[in-house]
Amino acid sequence: MTIEAGNKLEGKVSGITRFGAFVDLPGGKTGLVHISEVADRYVKDINDVLSVGDQVTVKVLKVEDDGKIGLSIRKAVDRPKSKRGGGPPRQKKQSFEDKMNRFLKDSEERQSALRRQDDSKRNNRGARKS
Repeated sequence: MTIEAGNKLEGKVSGITRFGAFVDLPGGKTGLVHISEVADRYVKDINDVLSVGDQVTVKVLKVEDDGKIGLSIRKAVDRPKSKRGGGPPRQKKQSFEDKMNRFLKDSEERQSALRRQDDSKRNNRGARKS
């Protein structure tokens, strides 16, 4: 079986690194699923999503001249097209004043937390015993 870009294949996770997972493919080939291609959501630790030995369906993204095979798990899943178009749900439009008020509130909360942290450090310095 030839492995070409666009093919969907079944494979088995044979190794996990911090940047992705190696998947054994039919024909004795091995490809890499980059951590950004594991799921539709942000993945901080690939071990939360995959384990060695997992059976996965992958889509071949590219086959390089040197034999490296780029794979994707998230693109292998068929999703129905929505009528409205893809993308994140829209938030209601905010006026400039609403955005500025939100920014000021968040900023004041951060400043307050930093002041409390700074005050607690000052209080702890004087409490040490020799």
